[in-house]
Amino acid sequence: MENEKKTETYGYTPKDYAKFRKYAIRMLIGFSIMYLFFYNGRQNMNLAIPLMTEDLNASNSEIGMVSSALFWCYGFGHLFSGRLGEIVGNKKFILWGVILSAALNLIISFQTSLIVIAILWGVNGFAQSMAWSPGMAMSNKWWPKDKRGFASGVITAASGVAQVVTYISVLAAYRISPNMGWRAAFRWPLVPMLVILIVFIFFVQTEPKSVGLKDFEEPDQEAAKLEAARMKELEGKGAVYPFICLLKEPKMCVFLFIIAIAGIGRYGMLTWIPTYFNEAMGMDIESGIVSSVLLPIGQASAFFLMPVLTDKVFKGRREPMLVVCGVVSVISLIIFPNITSQGAASAMLFFVGFFSSVNGIVWAFAGDIGTRAFAGTATGLLDWAAYMGAAVQSILFGYVSEISWNAVFVTIAVLYALLVVLALLARNMKVRGTAQ
Repeated sequence: MENEKKTETYGYTPKDYAKFRKYAIRMLIGFSIMYLFFYNGRQNMNLAIPLMTEDLNASNSEIGMVSSALFWCYGFGHLFSGRLGEIVGNKKFILWGVILSAALNLIISFQTSLIVIAILWGVNGFAQSMAWSPGMAMSNKWWPKDKRGFASGVITAASGVAQVVTYISVLAAYRISPNMGWRAAFRWPLVPMLVILIVFIFFVQTEPKSVGLKDFEEPDQEAAKLEAARMKELEGKGAVYPFICLLKEPKMCVFLFIIAIAGIGRYGMLTWIPTYFNEAMGMDIESGIVSSVLLPIGQASAFFLMPVLTDKVFKGRREPMLVVCGVVSVISLIIFPNITSQGAASAMLFFVGFFSSVNGIVWAFAGDIGTRAFAGTATGLLDWAAYMGAAVQSILFGYVSEISWNAVFVTIAVLYALLVVLALLARNMKVRGTAQ
């Protein structure tokens, strides 16, 4: 009975466990809210583009190049941000990322040269990449494997609805300073972003040791053994060792392809569905956008629920849920282009968005394979792969959509079928634990 009680409280006395749980919840809420407003320094350009185009006398292609500068730098920034956060300190790295992004946004608001804006916006991509992986690494310091899906689900769901917060912030900025034009979108939204950062500084603690507690004991014996091996191997190794260790894990390599496919599917649908509604279903632009909103709503719902189910139903095994999502996505994507009713298509879009969004499951896996030793590095690698997939989709579907819209949905369905195969392959893979 005493051992069972110890397992339930992760090695803490009842008093210390109550304290641990309090700060674990504070970390989860604090980082999630901070990340909600962090999008104000990244997604704000989306709503500023029409005014920027007019004020700077720029073409759509020129503005597109400026916007893409952040996209590529953000993707590659994730490759290193997780590891750098582990070296510098996750919380400190996040703070510098938010401050740097705010400073760059403010500087951009005074510029008149598209070239200068593009360079600054690209650097902002790196600044924006400095929060996610360190935040997920910090989460793993507070949430053991049996609750990791819940924690990653809450954070990922927050990121899923963050764009709504940015829209509200930018629209408020235009109301406050209507004569400032697009520059208002790069100034006023920074205010709540920095205010929330101050709250984050005092509200969130990096790890249990920061509040005088020992690290929690991992009740999952297999996970505890892997973590011990990771910690031991990390001693005396160079800064790049976690990359070597993870990339020598076949299971990690398979998940890199899984998240890349998810990136292609997620951003492919977000990018092209509004155009599909307009061209194939004859809706006007406004109606198409309204119908398309159900896609990200479905995705945000899945971001929370799917990883939680891997905790509750599958006892920490992530692959079975990936298989379920992949199979349902394939069937839904084949049915979708045959629907001719706007209402039915909109409802089906929510369904497709829900089951095709597996990111939250993958972030939970990052903590599983990286453990507390280098979960940040694992998250960074996986997020890099996701954004490389997002980059590929813009080229891939731009070409495929010229063939037919059916070809677009069939292509995504084939990719999700491949995701199912990869998930089944990963299910029986053992994690070796070291690079040796």
